[in-house]
Order: sequence, then C-alpha cells, then structure tokens
Amino acid sequence: MPSLNVPFTDDELEGVRAAAAAEGKSLKAYLHDLGVREMHRKQFVAGAAAWADRLREEFDTAFPGEVPPAGHRDGAEAA
Repeated sequence: MPSLNVPFTDDELEGVRAAAAAEGKSLKAYLHDLGVREMHRKQFVAGAAAWADRLREEFDTAFPGEVPPAGHRDGAEAA
C-alpha cells in the first residue's frame, strides 16, 4: 500500500489531532476512518437521492401544491 504525505498547516494539524484524540483514535486511524466515512456518506446521499427521485412523481401527484415542484432538484444537488 502506498504511503501518503498530506500537508497540513500547523493549525490544521492541531485541529485534526484534537479530533482524533476526542474519538480516542490515533491520527492514522482517524484519517483512515474519515475517508471511509466520507465515501459511505456519498453512497448514502446518492441512494437517498435515487429513492427520492423514484417517489417524486407519486409525491407531486398526491401534493400538487407543494413547493418545490419536481423540476427543481436543488436539494439532491446541494448534498
């Protein structure tokens, strides 16, 4: 597995070390878990957006006066 050299400012590194300590993890474990969590978050958001898209027509039919209409996709794209 390749080694990574990720540059941080002194303030950034201090903050990351504090966050790792707050979770009771080593810096290496914390950074690993942070990347994995972000990957899982993106998968969750994509799945939730797909689920909402499948239900959008049914919702728009049931609640025609609701805003925003199906043509506005700001919510899914904002995530």
